Amino acid sequence: MYSFLVVYSIAFPRCYDKDAVELPPWFSSMSLALESDVNLQGLDEVKNASGSSMPIICVREGSPPLPDVHNTSITVTDYISNDSFIGTQSLQNVEKCYPVQKSIWLQLTNEQISPGTWYFGLFNGIGPVRTQSKMINRGSVYSFSGNISVEGCSTLTMLGQFCNQTVNMLSCNDGYNLTGIRLQNELYKGMENNAIACRDANGIVCHEGEPKIYVLDVMGIGEELFIAVANLTFSQTQPSNITRNLSLLYYARYGMMPLKAVYDFSGDLSKAPLVIKFPKAGRWYITIQPSDVLNRSEAGVRDSLKTCYLLIWQVFQCPLGKAGLNCTFERYNLQTVLRANPTIPFESKFMPISGKVSNDPNGFSLEPILSNFSTGENRDGSWTFFVLDVPYGATGGNVHIRLSSRSKINYEIYARYGGLPSLSSWDYFYANSTSSSNGSMFFKMYDYSDQMISFYMLYVRGGTWSFGLRQLHSADSTGQTDIFVSLERCPHKCSSHGSCQSMLDTGGLSLYSYCECDRNHGGFDCSVELVSHRGHIKQSIFLIASNAAAVFPAYWALRNKAFAEWVLYTSSGISSALYHACDVGTWCVLSFRVLQFLDFWLSFMAVVSTFVYLATISDAAKRTIHTILAIITALLAEMGPTRSKNIGYVIGLGTLGLLAGWLVEFCARNRTFSFPGQFHMNLLERWDIIKVWIRNTIRTIIKRFRWGFIIAGFAALAMAAICWKMESTKNYWIWHSLWHISIYTSSFLFLCSKAKVLSCGNNGPSDGSYELTYVQFQYFIFPEYYDRLVKV
Repeated sequence: MYSFLVVYSIAFPRCYDKDAVELPPWFSSMSLALESDVNLQGLDEVKNASGSSMPIICVREGSPPLPDVHNTSITVTDYISNDSFIGTQSLQNVEKCYPVQKSIWLQLTNEQISPGTWYFGLFNGIGPVRTQSKMINRGSVYSFSGNISVEGCSTLTMLGQFCNQTVNMLSCNDGYNLTGIRLQNELYKGMENNAIACRDANGIVCHEGEPKIYVLDVMGIGEELFIAVANLTFSQTQPSNITRNLSLLYYARYGMMPLKAVYDFSGDLSKAPLVIKFPKAGRWYITIQPSDVLNRSEAGVRDSLKTCYLLIWQVFQCPLGKAGLNCTFERYNLQTVLRANPTIPFESKFMPISGKVSNDPNGFSLEPILSNFSTGENRDGSWTFFVLDVPYGATGGNVHIRLSSRSKINYEIYARYGGLPSLSSWDYFYANSTSSSNGSMFFKMYDYSDQMISFYMLYVRGGTWSFGLRQLHSADSTGQTDIFVSLERCPHKCSSHGSCQSMLDTGGLSLYSYCECDRNHGGFDCSVELVSHRGHIKQSIFLIASNAAAVFPAYWALRNKAFAEWVLYTSSGISSALYHACDVGTWCVLSFRVLQFLDFWLSFMAVVSTFVYLATISDAAKRTIHTILAIITALLAEMGPTRSKNIGYVIGLGTLGLLAGWLVEFCARNRTFSFPGQFHMNLLERWDIIKVWIRNTIRTIIKRFRWGFIIAGFAALAMAAICWKMESTKNYWIWHSLWHISIYTSSFLFLCSKAKVLSCGNNGPSDGSYELTYVQFQYFIFPEYYDRLVKV
């Protein structure tokens, strides 16, 4: 019987793309259930699919995923599953991405993932095109829904997947000091005031073979963590003649419980203590297990061996302002200096808390605050450390570091989260142009020369970051090196080819930013040129000039005094040209959203008005139909102007408008119509009259239109539909230009298809439109009846 506690449950809607899950230290498992309409036919299809169109799910610890920096995070060898997280050391500096399945269910334990904030991101394709500004998207659209739930152990001292593992919290004994530890470390004996020395408050502990799990919280930045045992004894609880080689094995892991196959450090405490240099601040898990090394039998040890020991540990920390194992290097805390534009949240630069440097917009000079090169502890050179805190709400920001010098730069840079960096422990580094973290998932170099180094750490995790400058040679007295450290929302200011957009996560506690690039660039920082300058000019000319085709229907409408239609065609052509001029970055007379609405709405109205014009009805009826269609098309243009379904909706609305016009026309001309008296005859004669009526109605419709123009108009309309269907991100400019020409040409041909037929006799309308009087209409429908009447 295990004791569980549901920490919380999150249900996210179908419009979700990124979300974060906060796992407390005492969580036991996290479950993720995801349902989508993605239908990938096996891994073979996934491997052959383009990354720009494949839906993927990405997972990262501490900050949002960013899968298309170097395209190194995609794994298509298998779908995401519980086994994807077995053996995972850390997903802070890397991320894992997998194809999205129709149904995903995960249950991850605290042995697979560590407590903290985990981000899940869904991406409908990756690559440079993902951030490119596009007027329309013709790719596949997927919807999904899901639920995330977290379970925790109700007792803080019980952890594990089933909350059945007892955890011993290590705390200091207040009456304990360094005396009697019997450590052979002379450094600690000489610096007692800088070391926190502790022993287990429970004194000597014993356990018969079963492992013991300890938890130790390291507070703040430290230089060394030391764990050892004293008064170690092994005693057999059962007589045995077997010779044993007994040992006390340990497995240590940061942030999560260690396993025999997954750990950060391991060894034998009976032979040597555990020493971790520059340990990370936070929670460490240590498992201690007696073992028979000779016989490799833990079962026998568990049954017949009793192990007793006193656990002692030390956390060595240098005095304020010092760092290094001998506390001979300089360490500075960097404080936040707000930028000139404080309206941008969490964007600032950092300066050291020291009177040796001045606040300069370009950073601060290194030479006055460097560690003395002659005090180098070994051949690793001289180090100078800087510590800064990234606000947790700024998770998703980017740390920018820039070094500039008049002479050759004589420094290497190492960065690490939660602890001081060294040559053997770092998250990111730059040594020279051939040795750096460039190419890793969240590290991007922008300048590396002898006089300039500039790089970004992308989507950094909130918390304490440390930077170490390693000086290889004595500083040149003739050169001055300046360093600039800042927290920025978007890397490299989106390379001046886009705008920086910010968004809160669904919890509203963290702000992450992304670049929205222009039409010619893409990539996470808009640095990838997708359209050349020459291609941009060509595309601009095609998209803008193709709207000149609106002249044809506008001229016809003006020549035939159809002023309402003339205004629509002219306005549609002008608004479309202005919209595309803004879309390609040439000139924006109004905001992009206003121009987009005007373009699509007037284009929709131009199409439906063409159909309505083909019906010969009164101006009052035409205004009524136009008003109804204007409201519907305005809703289409506002709610989803770029949807592919809209072209079908618009043609359907135009057809309904034409049918409504014909119905109004028919009802208006037959308000006083009654069949002749002799129409009430036998069924055969009545059916003959109806057939004659149908035949003459068809004849009337045929005479009303020029059918050559009708056929040509539908052909142009079909061409417009083909152009709309063929549009994609790469060929949008040519197919959409042809769409402009086709849609305006079809309107012109439909307008020309309306015949100018004069009525019989002298009672026809003076404007030349096709209308029938009541007597003429009855004669037209029932000619045989009137022929007999004339003979009589």
